[in-house]
Amino acid sequence: MPAPSPMDLALTLAEEAASLGEAPVGAVVMEGDVVLAAERNRMKALGDPTAHAEMLAIRTALENRGTGRLDGCDLYVTLEPCAMCAGAIAHVRLRRVYFAAEDTKAGAVENGIRLFEQPTCHHKPEVIGGIGAGRSEAMLRAFFRALR
Repeated sequence: MPAPSPMDLALTLAEEAASLGEAPVGAVVMEGDVVLAAERNRMKALGDPTAHAEMLAIRTALENRGTGRLDGCDLYVTLEPCAMCAGAIAHVRLRRVYFAAEDTKAGAVENGIRLFEQPTCHHKPEVIGGIGAGRSEAMLRAFFRALR
C-alpha cells in the first residue's frame, strides 16, 4: 500500500489534535519525498500559544535538516497559516506552501494581511490552496461547533 500523501498525513494529524482537544490543524514539511517533520497543534498540551502545527513542524524540520533554512522544502498544512506562521515560513525560506482550508478570520496568506505580498516580505513561497479543503473544513466546523 502506498504511503499517504503529505496532505493526508497532515489531515490525520489534525484529526489527532481534535481528539485531544486541540484545534484540528496538522502540518508536514517535506524535502523531496522525505518527511522532515509531521506535527499537530499542541498549544493546550504545551501551554504555549506559539505551538501551532506549522511552527512545531518548522522547528522539527530545521533540527532534522541541520541547515538553519528550509529552502527547497515544502509545507503542507490543513489551515491557511496565520501571520506568525507566515512570518516563520518566510524566514526559513520554504519553497512552497500547500494549505487545505482558507482562514478568513486569522489567515495571513490569501486572506488578512497577505504577508507574502507585502513589499517588506523578504521571501515569497509559492502558495497552493484548497488541497483537502473539504475534509479540513468539516473537521474545523465540527470542532468549533462542539465548543459552543
